[in-house]
Amino acid sequence: MMIGADILNASILIVDDREANVSLLHQILSEDGYTRVTTTTNSMEVCALHRRNRYDLIVLDLQMPGMDGFQVIEGLKTDASEDYLPVIVLTAQPAHKLRALQAGARDFISKPFELVDVTTRIHNMLEVRLLYKKLENYSKVLEQRTLHDSTTGLPNRDLFDDRLTHAIALAKRHSWMLAVMFLDLDRFKFVNDTHGHAVGDGVLKEVAKRLSQYARDEDTVCRNGGDEFLYLLMNPEGRENIERIVGTLLKAIGQPIDVGDLKSVITASIGIAVYPADGITGEQLISNADIAMYRAKKHSCGFVFFEEHETEQSEALS
Repeated sequence: MMIGADILNASILIVDDREANVSLLHQILSEDGYTRVTTTTNSMEVCALHRRNRYDLIVLDLQMPGMDGFQVIEGLKTDASEDYLPVIVLTAQPAHKLRALQAGARDFISKPFELVDVTTRIHNMLEVRLLYKKLENYSKVLEQRTLHDSTTGLPNRDLFDDRLTHAIALAKRHSWMLAVMFLDLDRFKFVNDTHGHAVGDGVLKEVAKRLSQYARDEDTVCRNGGDEFLYLLMNPEGRENIERIVGTLLKAIGQPIDVGDLKSVITASIGIAVYPADGITGEQLISNADIAMYRAKKHSCGFVFFEEHETEQSEALS
């Protein structure tokens, strides 16, 4: 059950074209202890007000000039981000009650108002609404934890694989290039062993932040585990542009990192696989970028592109 403070702090909008009705409802709610009550007599502004304020409850009269309550409900339903319509309607017409519920309203209050009816229905409606919001927020937190790395907040490997699959489908349809970069921090184990895991986690967070700063909306940065990161670069429009972006990332990572009393300089090695030349599936691209990364690390050259003969060498050694 919701505690009283949660309900009394809920945001409420009262909509009625008659000032006397608005004043009466506002007085009833104020005397009942509600602290965030807003009113309007202009039905035309309800949708905009709700988009801006996201009310927990809208008490809506049905019969109003300009835009009646049914039209307001339809307007509220066009908001794609609103999957629960927090509307309780006011009506003196019995026939309108069922129609309002069918339109999407959650409950109704009959006119003329009865004090107990108003307070009970609004309280019950808010109790359900706030429980719904808590469940919605919990689901978002659960999704965040399931699909994101707990240390850096970056997408995890499952989410990266899903986005890479969709990216490959788009690249195939539009004849785009895309690149998968496999990034491994150099001598990160030394940082962990010497300064402890708390400092190591701080370094990982800062590297994640720096990588994300350069990612476009269509790109994806992922923590693959340990000190490994994956970077999906959508439609980079040529190898030269990939080299420029990788150079920028390496320069950003190489800036000193302040973690507690430590001022550390971290470097990284990056392997790059390009679709479709270096693979046509996500698994192939990640594997080949990984192979290239080990060559970059071996030769301390910052980054290298995958070369086809490397797969043959890898298979021969296995």
